Amino acid sequence: SETFWTTTGMFPQEFIIGFPKRVKISKVAIQCYLVRTLRIERSVSEDPVGFEQCIEKDLQHTEGQLQMEEFPLPEFQATYLRFIIKSAFDHFVSVHRVMAEGT
Repeated sequence: SETFWTTTGMFPQEFIIGFPKRVKISKVAIQCYLVRTLRIERSVSEDPVGFEQCIEKDLQHTEGQLQMEEFPLPEFQATYLRFIIKSAFDHFVSVHRVMAEGT
């Protein structure tokens, strides 16, 4: 949590996480700061194309502490996950940790 990715001040902002092959994911968790609206999309292609929306959620504002959100994803497969920060509570936000559980 001492290192983080930060936005450049305009929205939307996005980042993509790739896996070496298609994996089954049962849960995704994220620790971030000042994110208002988050969308998670997936791709099952060999390249990061053809994304489909899986989750979109408005997060709670937590003044002075990290937001911690978990998203259960039963029977979910992906090769790539794209995280889109659509809006924020401030000009800049940070992402401290992304965790995916599964096989």
